Amino acid sequence: MDWGSELWDQYDTIEKHTQSGLDLVEKYVKFVKERTEIEQNYAKQLRNMTKKYLPKRGSKEEQECRFTNHQAFQDILNEMNDYAGQREVIAENMMIKICLELTKHLQELKQERKTHLSEAKKAQQSLECSFKQMENSKKRFEREWREAERAAQNAEKTDQDINATKADVEKAKQVAHMRAHTAEECKNEYASQLQKYNKEQNQFYYSQIPQIFNKLQDLDERRIRCLAEGYSMFAETEKQVMPIIGKCLEGITKAATNTDQKSDSLAVIEQHKSGFDRPGDVEFEDYSQGINRTSSDSSLSTPKGPLDLLGKNKNKLRLFGKKNKVGPLPSPPLTPASTHHTPLPANGPPSPKFTRDPLSYCLKEINKTVKPRISSFRTLKRSVSVRGCTVLLCLLSLPTAEDFAHLPPEQRRKKLQQKMDEIGKELQKEQDQSEALVKMKDVYEKNPQMGNPESLAPQITQTAQNMERLRGELAKYEVRLTPVVRFSASTSSRTQCVGTDNANCEAGDPDSSQAIYAEFDEFDEDEMDVPIGQCTALYSFPGSSEGTISMQEGEVLSVVEEDKGDGWTRVRRPNGDEGYIPTSYVKITLPK
Repeated sequence: MDWGSELWDQYDTIEKHTQSGLDLVEKYVKFVKERTEIEQNYAKQLRNMTKKYLPKRGSKEEQECRFTNHQAFQDILNEMNDYAGQREVIAENMMIKICLELTKHLQELKQERKTHLSEAKKAQQSLECSFKQMENSKKRFEREWREAERAAQNAEKTDQDINATKADVEKAKQVAHMRAHTAEECKNEYASQLQKYNKEQNQFYYSQIPQIFNKLQDLDERRIRCLAEGYSMFAETEKQVMPIIGKCLEGITKAATNTDQKSDSLAVIEQHKSGFDRPGDVEFEDYSQGINRTSSDSSLSTPKGPLDLLGKNKNKLRLFGKKNKVGPLPSPPLTPASTHHTPLPANGPPSPKFTRDPLSYCLKEINKTVKPRISSFRTLKRSVSVRGCTVLLCLLSLPTAEDFAHLPPEQRRKKLQQKMDEIGKELQKEQDQSEALVKMKDVYEKNPQMGNPESLAPQITQTAQNMERLRGELAKYEVRLTPVVRFSASTSSRTQCVGTDNANCEAGDPDSSQAIYAEFDEFDEDEMDVPIGQCTALYSFPGSSEGTISMQEGEVLSVVEEDKGDGWTRVRRPNGDEGYIPTSYVKITLPK
C-alpha cells in the first residue's frame, strides 16, 4: 500500500505531514546543537577548574609534589583535564556527524519536496484549465443550441404565416440552418473538450498524482531513516569515548591507590631533618669549691644551656616556637678554647672545641690561614682532616646568595638540588621549544606557502643560546652540590666527635688545628690535575656562561675531566685556562 493509491485525494494532508517531518529534523538538529554547547561549556569549566588547582611553576605546592598524596592529586587533575578533552570530542563529533549531516540532508529534502509539490500543483492547474475549456465549450454548445432552436421555430412560424413573403420564408430557413450548423460545431467541440478532459483527469488521478505522492512517501521514509541514524549516532558518539573516559576514571582510582603514607612520612623526614644530633646533658658546675674553672669548663664544647644550642631568646625556651619574621639569628662567634688564659696541660695544648657548628669554625680558620695561597683555584676540591673526619671543600668564586654557603650543609644541599631541578625544568622547556621550531622549519621548507623558514632562524639561535646557558648553570650547580653531598654523609659522626667532651677524640687527634694547616701547606699554587687525554674542537663555542671556556673550530685542548653524563667535559688550554665545553662539540682522544 502506498500514498498514491490510498491517499490520492489527500494532497493537503500529505503536504502538512511532510512539512511536519522536516520540522522535526530541524528541531532535533537544534537539540543536538544545544547539547554540544553544554558539552563544550562543561569541558571549558573542567579545564578552568583543573588549571585553578594546578600548582604554579616554582611555587611551594609544586615542591610538595614529591609526596605521594600531593602527586596523586596532581594525577587526578591531569586525568580530569583529559576527561574534559573527551567531552570536547563528544561535542565535536556530534556537531560534525549529526548536526552538519542532518542539516545538509534536510536542505536536500526541502528542495526535493518543493519540486514534487510544484509538479503536483502544475498537474492540478493543467487539469483545472482543461476543465474550464470543457465548461466553456459546453456553455457555448448550450447557447448555440438554444439559438438554433429559436431560429428553427422562427422559420417554421414564418413559413406558416400567410402574410410572409417567399423571401422572408427563405431567409428564416437560412438563419435556422446556419444556427443549426453552428450548434452542431459547438456540440462537436464540446465532445472533443470533454474527451480531452476525461483523459487528462484519468491521467491526473491514476498516474501523475500517485507518482508524485509516492515520491513524497519515499522522501518522508528517507527522512525518517536519516533521523533514526541521527538518533543512534547521538548514543554512539558518546559510546566511542567511553573507553577513554573509563581509563581516565581508572587513572583517578590508580592515583588513589598510589598514595603511601609511610613514604610521605619518610619524605617529610628527609626534607626537614637538620642532620645534627640532639644536645647533650648540661654538666654540673660546682661553684661551692671556689676554684677556677678548668679548661674544659671554659671550653665552648659544653654550652651554658639549651638556649645557646637553639640560638633562641635567653628568657624563654621554645623548642616549637614560630620562626622569627625578621630572619634567623646570627650564630655566636666561634673561637678556639685556647684563646682563654687557662693553664695548659702537661701533654700539650688541648684540642680546639667548638659550639654548634664545628664546620663553620674550620672554614673560617682555613680562610684566615691559606686564602692568599689558594685564591687562584676556582674549582679546587680538597679533603681536610678534622679530628679524623673528612671535610670536602669547594672553593668557588661565586656570590654567597647563589652558593647558599650561609646555610647548614643539609639545607644547603636541598637548596642546591632545588635550584638544579628548576634549571632542569627550564632546560627541558627550551629543548621542547627547540624541537618544535626545528619541526616547524622542516614544514616550512617542504611547504613554502605556509611560511618562510628563514624567519625561524633567530628563534632557533636564541633557543640554542638559552640551552647552552642553562647547561652551563646546571654544570656549575653540580660542581657545588658534589662536595655538599659528600659532606652531609659524614655530618653525624663529625658532630659527635667535635661537639662532646670525648677523651678518645682528643687522644686520637692531639692537635687537629695543626693538621688542618699542615694539610693546606701541601697545596701548591701551580698544582693542577693531570690531563687524561686530548680533544679537537669540531665546532666553535663562545663559552659565554660562567664556568665554561670558549674554543675555535680545530683547536686542540687537553681533557682534564671526562663527561659524567651531563653533556659537559672539562678541558684546559696550554696557557692554563680551564673550563667546561659541550661534549658533542669536540672529538676526544684518550690514551689506550
